[in-house]
Amino acid sequence: MTQRLIRFALAVFAAAFISLAVSAAQSRAEAEPAASAPQPAIAMHGEPDLPADFDHLPYAAPDAPKGGRLAIGFLGTFDSLNPFNLKAGSTAQGLNGNVFETLMTRSLDEPFTLYGLIAKSIETDADRSRVTFRLDPRAHFSDGAPITSADVRFTFDLLKTRGRPQQRAAYGLVKAVETPDPLTISYDLAGIGDREMPLTLALMPVLPRHKIDLARFDDASLEVPTGSGPYKIADVRPGERLILARDRNYWAKDLPIRRGLYNFDEIDIEYFRDANSLFEAFQAGLLDFRVETNPVRWTTGYDFPAMRDHRVFRESLPIGGPKGMEGFAFNLRRPLFADVRVREALGLLFDFEWINANLYNGLYKRTASFFDESDLASTGRPASPAERALLAGFPGAVRADILEGRWAPARTNGSGQDRSEPKRALALLREAGYELDNGRLVKGGEPLAFEIMVKDRSQERLALNYADSLARVGVAVKIRLVDEVQYQRRRQKFDFDMMLGSWLASASPGNEQRSRWGSASADQEASFNLAGAKSPAIDALIAALLSAKTREDFIAAARSYDRALLSGFYIVPLFHAPDQWIAASSTLARPQRLPRYGSPTAGATLDTWWKKQP
Repeated sequence: MTQRLIRFALAVFAAAFISLAVSAAQSRAEAEPAASAPQPAIAMHGEPDLPADFDHLPYAAPDAPKGGRLAIGFLGTFDSLNPFNLKAGSTAQGLNGNVFETLMTRSLDEPFTLYGLIAKSIETDADRSRVTFRLDPRAHFSDGAPITSADVRFTFDLLKTRGRPQQRAAYGLVKAVETPDPLTISYDLAGIGDREMPLTLALMPVLPRHKIDLARFDDASLEVPTGSGPYKIADVRPGERLILARDRNYWAKDLPIRRGLYNFDEIDIEYFRDANSLFEAFQAGLLDFRVETNPVRWTTGYDFPAMRDHRVFRESLPIGGPKGMEGFAFNLRRPLFADVRVREALGLLFDFEWINANLYNGLYKRTASFFDESDLASTGRPASPAERALLAGFPGAVRADILEGRWAPARTNGSGQDRSEPKRALALLREAGYELDNGRLVKGGEPLAFEIMVKDRSQERLALNYADSLARVGVAVKIRLVDEVQYQRRRQKFDFDMMLGSWLASASPGNEQRSRWGSASADQEASFNLAGAKSPAIDALIAALLSAKTREDFIAAARSYDRALLSGFYIVPLFHAPDQWIAASSTLARPQRLPRYGSPTAGATLDTWWKKQP
């Protein structure tokens, strides 16, 4: 009897123990994010458009012939072949994508979706609190060395500590990194609240640890780098020319994500200090392709023999996705621009209508949003309840007219003599403490005066016209033209009063916004926070962009963010063209289907184009 009681008690204890163990396991399972299987692609919101067995990108021509030479020209110069360090202000263009590759690569047909490249798969949980990449065992550098998780870890550690500010800021959020085997690397992202971080890490380049000289990494080097991309650097003429040659042993040439891309055997990139010389080289047949940025030249300058003989053609190709912002950026590190009323007043004095008609043949549209011509733009629409909820904790961060969608950039009658906007500007400046004294605006005996830094004649002409408008109300402005290298160095050190800035927009703004407008980037040398903006509201809205789980939440965050940027009057908005103007040799061909987002050429070196066969 006693033995039966003992056995019964043991059974009850065992059942209870098992029950507790099961409950504990269930609790742990509920507490820990559910695991997911490795996937060949990842979308920021929703699911990737392409199936796992897709054959090629929708905007690529899979049967495009390989061969031939592409000659293109860029304006400026270069003093480095290392695009990843702080001194890479004037790095040669055409390296990223062609020479250096990332773990995964973007489809320009979707707002923000990445497909496997060096990493054949990505694995993350529902909260995106961790991410694991499994590398393609076929992947290797151009010298034949295999790409391993040790190379990925090396690159991560290097760029986290010595890379560009935006990389340091993003990678610094990672809690831990593990490399359990040569083809697997995992990142712990717990608690950072950034759903974009797995994609940010997927877009990290992979550098060869056996080739990087750590002692010289911080230098602006012209040493030919080793990458894993479709091209290798065949020749360099410092500051003048870069020749890329196809890597015949390119490891990913047969992958669906690369099918129909990178079709030229050789890409010859020549640099020009002067825009007119660049155009003359194209006219003479020395270059195969150009993007035209001068509307007057576009309408009047293409009547030359090669065009008349049909050896050259030109097209206006639609640019997909949001139109970004260009503008004169105020440097708020200068006390002169600390008052938002001063910044708004100076913005009112930019006479777009006159400038567009007289300088640009009326071909431009005034930019009214940091995400113009997209569903992310806030202008022209009142804030939704979701937007108001996001902004509720930051009273005053968004002006009433901007919150209600009534604000728009200043508009004149185009005569050059319209007095309505100057009157509004002077009223704001009086509120800020400025008074007219012998034709000059002064405050406390100090004149309202500053310098605009420009890097070429086109920028200079625009700045001079703006300066003329400012001079009419007593603002003294000097224009300082500097060369490309000096321009980039001064930009990186924020050594300017005002300069022209460009903020390209994607259909999925995210981590890059921290470097453009986040408070932490305002004092980081070489960040893209030209204005030096420091705003808790902007910081919180960037966080909202990154934590949004649905497209609806993301749109609300983007519009709120747009309203906060507009309310800060950090820049004087300029204008944009709805299309990209291109001219090309008739020996070139392109796919009929263009990407839905981004440049219609899919890259500065015509990633989807090819040379016609004789």
